[in-house]
Amino acid sequence: MIRLLIADDHPVVRAGLRALFATEPDLDVVAEAATGERAVEQSGTGVDIVLMDLQFGGGMQGAEATRRIRSAAGAPHVLVLTNYDTDADILGAVEAGASGYLLKDAPPAELIAAVRAAARGESALAPTVAGRLEARANSSGETLTTREAEVLGLVADGCSNRAIAKALFLSEATVKSHLVHIFTKLQVSSRTAAVASARDRGYIRPT
Repeated sequence: MIRLLIADDHPVVRAGLRALFATEPDLDVVAEAATGERAVEQSGTGVDIVLMDLQFGGGMQGAEATRRIRSAAGAPHVLVLTNYDTDADILGAVEAGASGYLLKDAPPAELIAAVRAAARGESALAPTVAGRLEARANSSGETLTTREAEVLGLVADGCSNRAIAKALFLSEATVKSHLVHIFTKLQVSSRTAAVASARDRGYIRPT
């Protein structure tokens, strides 16, 4: 039996996933979490797989929750299930230790197969996600790093360099250095143009 924890801040999503897995004799939803913090707490209760959303209404977000879960001894596997497919989200989740990454519009059969694959210790990536990672691997190096995407995401939110530095525990000089690299990679000369270009390329989330 594969024991599941569903971590999502939308009750309807949790109910839908619970109903889906109830049709499978080898899958058992044993816990739910509406926050990242609660997901971390519940992950130590003998679950095998955590289905993790990336975006919660407040507090700890999915990537950080994934990192904390996977850092524990005997940790369950984490399968990200989200609406977001930007490079920053995908790389952040993979670097945090997620075993798989699926979008919420995935067919039910694909989701069930991914859960079983993750339980076996295998990677379970949606085709579009796998394609994105492959494209990055084959790129000429012009793509943004995870940290650069985080910086630019905060720029898109209207944050100043000082606010970005505080949010990411960096110095302002480091933030400026990241922006220089971002501008060079995207071949732009302003923050506004960098945000627009990154959104067009799928590096950061659209508005």
